[in-house]
Amino acid sequence: MRRILTEMKVDEIGVISEIQGGERLIKRLSTLGIVVGANIKKLSQQALRGPVVVKVGRSKIAIGFGLSKKVVVEIEE
Repeated sequence: MRRILTEMKVDEIGVISEIQGGERLIKRLSTLGIVVGANIKKLSQQALRGPVVVKVGRSKIAIGFGLSKKVVVEIEE
């Protein structure tokens, strides 16, 4: 099942299947380890469009709501 990162539930795990953005956005997220094929787990999300905290590999990363809307994840069933 494919979902946008902001639509994932807390503690849900998946694999990044697509990043919807230009070359600059993809490069910016790749420096954080957010790349197509990476495992990702949503740890928390602040209310009212706040940052989303995810775990990618061994790193915990907080990314803004706007950026997290560009990340598409294939959820593991």
